[in-house]
Amino acid sequence: MHPSLLHIIEDIAILICGIALFVMGLRYYTHMLQLSSYQFQGYFRVLRSSARTMALHVLFLLAYCGFVAAQYRGMRAPFVWAFLALAVIFYVSLFAAYIPRKAKKKFVITDRIKRLFVTYTVITVICLLINIKSIGLLVGLLPLFVAFAALINKPVEGRINQYFIDDAKRILREHEGLRIIGITGSYGKTSVKYYLTTLLSEGYRVLMTPESYNTPMGIVRTIREHMQPTHEIFVCEMGARHLHDIKEITDIVHPDDGIVTSIGYQHLETFHSLDNIISTKYELLDAVDEKEKAEGKEPGRHLKFVNGDNEIIQKNMKYTDAITYGTSEGCAYRASDIRVGNSGTTFTVTAPDGESAEFGTRLVGRHNVENIVGAIACAHSLGVPMSKLRMAVKRLQSVPHRLELNRHGNVSILDDAYNSNPAGAKVALDTLALFDGQVRILVTPGMVELGAKEDEYNGKFGEQAAGVCDYMILVGEKNSESIKRGAVKAGFDENRIFVKNTLSEATALMYELESGRDKVILLENDLPDNYR
Repeated sequence: MHPSLLHIIEDIAILICGIALFVMGLRYYTHMLQLSSYQFQGYFRVLRSSARTMALHVLFLLAYCGFVAAQYRGMRAPFVWAFLALAVIFYVSLFAAYIPRKAKKKFVITDRIKRLFVTYTVITVICLLINIKSIGLLVGLLPLFVAFAALINKPVEGRINQYFIDDAKRILREHEGLRIIGITGSYGKTSVKYYLTTLLSEGYRVLMTPESYNTPMGIVRTIREHMQPTHEIFVCEMGARHLHDIKEITDIVHPDDGIVTSIGYQHLETFHSLDNIISTKYELLDAVDEKEKAEGKEPGRHLKFVNGDNEIIQKNMKYTDAITYGTSEGCAYRASDIRVGNSGTTFTVTAPDGESAEFGTRLVGRHNVENIVGAIACAHSLGVPMSKLRMAVKRLQSVPHRLELNRHGNVSILDDAYNSNPAGAKVALDTLALFDGQVRILVTPGMVELGAKEDEYNGKFGEQAAGVCDYMILVGEKNSESIKRGAVKAGFDENRIFVKNTLSEATALMYELESGRDKVILLENDLPDNYR
């Protein structure tokens, strides 16, 4: 075969194979970027945690560059074939790593993703026009290529987002009489949002941010797509991972009232310090205070609520006019006489004016009482009478994946899969402890985003679990060792601790253990794919 024809065939083969791997890898890393909310900090955390795959990219890049250099320099065939063989080995390994697998949270082809793929295509075409063999370089640098394309698109995405934000602000400005209630907290905010919406619906037309739409653009989308002229109250959940994230949201919606459900060590990895977490959570109440001062209305027109049971809030009570709620002495709205039975939980709530009423709910656990009292405090303060609130509390449903109790024959599942933090994990274990006489099994991958304290808190979690569980099934290797170490330290039988690579393997085992007996299984946290 003519040498030039051989080079053409070789170039075509390299191009086809390169593009195949490149497209598969692009899809994977774009998905990781999407799961990281398009934040570079979260995306690069994914890259750091994927040391093996990153090493394969580096080795492929070195082998491929060696192969191309050996060709151009006219080196002897053994060197060329050796570099090519290494490149093929690393190529196959990367190809296997990027074969699409079932994701916990699916890759969604949004308009933003489409714009990103247009940028990918333009950059790739330019590189291939310069040199067709550059496809190998693109494959080797693929994780950084995705970040580079996202950086190029950032100004455009910023302008598009600002257009949507301005439109949402316009809708809120034109909606006269709308009352906006912001809810934030390290945990409990989604539950309080659902409960409060149910209670307020006894007297008002209410719109809430659905599911976990608690980012600026999720809130903007809710306003633009679902806000109606008939709505009287907008219940807005506000999430945060970084300093000033709450202020970014309050600058859009300008809340009339605010509820801080808790302050804890959630997302310490991105906040860097507890002081930053405290400051960011209080940005909601700062916004409420600023709005009251700006309007020049009488004090008390805009309400602030805080969880009086939360130790960090107790030690950092920034606003003395905040209405406290909880189960502790001194709370303005206080739940007492809490009783848990087979039909759920009953408790008595006393309001600041001395009025009290007994409530009943199908939900179990002290944490649910705490969150319900927060919703009662706000709804009652806005004029919904206790008599109507009693009926509404009876109708409350479990919030999906937040200690949601599901029964399957003789097996009860406590689904707390949405998220996990030190305080929330302790609450989940306390709830598990309520199930006397049943086999109690913990299934968990541990807690993440706790920064330097992650190992310490997972170890403590293991110690706490040791006093409650009969078996532990740990998912993945990330935090298994620290949880296991903590449990064994507390005297737990190491033979009752199992480590599985995937949730599906753990699920199969949890049904096999003590088969036939009544058992309750706590699913504590279920990490998305960018935490694998």
